[in-house]
Amino acid sequence: MTSRSAPLDSLAAGTFRRDVKIIGLIGSAHCLSHFFQLVLPPLFPLLKADFGVTYTTLGALVSVFYVASGLCQFGAGFAVDRFGARPVLLGGIGLLAGGALVAGLMPDVFWLFPLAFVMGMGNGVFHPADFAVLNANVAPRRLGHAYSTHGIGGSLGYAMAPVVSYGLGSMIGWRHALVVLGAVGLVALAALATQRRALASRAHDAVVPHHTLAGSLELFRQKAIVLCFLYFAVLTLATIAIQTFAGTALNAAYGVPMAIATSALTAYLLGSTTGILAGGFLAAHTAHHDRVAASGLFAGGALMLLVGAVPAVASLAIALFAVTGFALGATGPSRDMIVRGATPPGASGRVYGFVYSGLDLGSTIAPVAVGTLLDRGEPRAVFVAVAVCMFLAIGTVLQVRRSAAVRAVAAGAE
Repeated sequence: MTSRSAPLDSLAAGTFRRDVKIIGLIGSAHCLSHFFQLVLPPLFPLLKADFGVTYTTLGALVSVFYVASGLCQFGAGFAVDRFGARPVLLGGIGLLAGGALVAGLMPDVFWLFPLAFVMGMGNGVFHPADFAVLNANVAPRRLGHAYSTHGIGGSLGYAMAPVVSYGLGSMIGWRHALVVLGAVGLVALAALATQRRALASRAHDAVVPHHTLAGSLELFRQKAIVLCFLYFAVLTLATIAIQTFAGTALNAAYGVPMAIATSALTAYLLGSTTGILAGGFLAAHTAHHDRVAASGLFAGGALMLLVGAVPAVASLAIALFAVTGFALGATGPSRDMIVRGATPPGASGRVYGFVYSGLDLGSTIAPVAVGTLLDRGEPRAVFVAVAVCMFLAIGTVLQVRRSAAVRAVAAGAE
């Protein structure tokens, strides 16, 4: 018996090691993506002093970045399905890192706008490329953990960027900081470029699919796919509102000191990272991903509604935001499993590129919408609006599951 099981054990161990390697590589790539998303904003005070421009001008750089990211994310899905994930992923890292490096050499702030667009294009490739690699290579039983690691990598990138970027900029100047960080990103690109087989999204001898425009439009009209897009757009309205203005809203609504309000945001981000880790185990051990996502969204929405409606809970802001972050983070891996279940074979790049462009749409709209509420003197309405978005997201995620089930039944009948 030992002689028969040994080869099977060896094969299982080899598959496990390969899965771990691929998951680690994709998690690292996603970390780079999120890091370079925030590499410029922490340097805004230094850019403002150097160029003598307003924060409105500098803030427009962020909008340009996300507009480009959304446009490219949609197109990157087609490129992933046509050419494979590896060249698209490496190209995205090159645009992000190279754009940051060149930005450090610019003599005027307005030259940063085309570079922000270029960096946004690079950022747009990660979701379709990352998920195409994971779905093609990782064993189904480990996909929940794979999606969890992917999300944690992004959270770590967000957490590191402000500290590293501003810290380095304060020490050596913003120009040198961008050049150094861009160079480090290019070194990471060179390292990832050596992992040819691990980053493949289809077999070497696989037939390259031919995608027609009519076929793709028909794909994007499927109810489950449209609902996934709406889910990401609506949920991102809530999460970007929290990340961008929660501290300001707490201070304006209830007089919470900025130190505590900022700590509440930090607690939210840490809670989210912990929740993503827990969500990986949930996604790996349940088939009811819609229930997991709906439960987390309901808990997060209820807590934010409580913050907006009951002034007395402001003293518990840090704890409430930590739990909210955990609840939302725990939905991440199940959310990605839901998208996978709604994706037809051979369309992973296009579907993920389309539905995740909802993230960029929400990221573009949320700062303006929430800023308007604050300018009108309605800081408590910010939390109510966040809660409403989470409750709306529950409806979309439950409908995705039902639509995918109906489609599967119809396909079986044919």
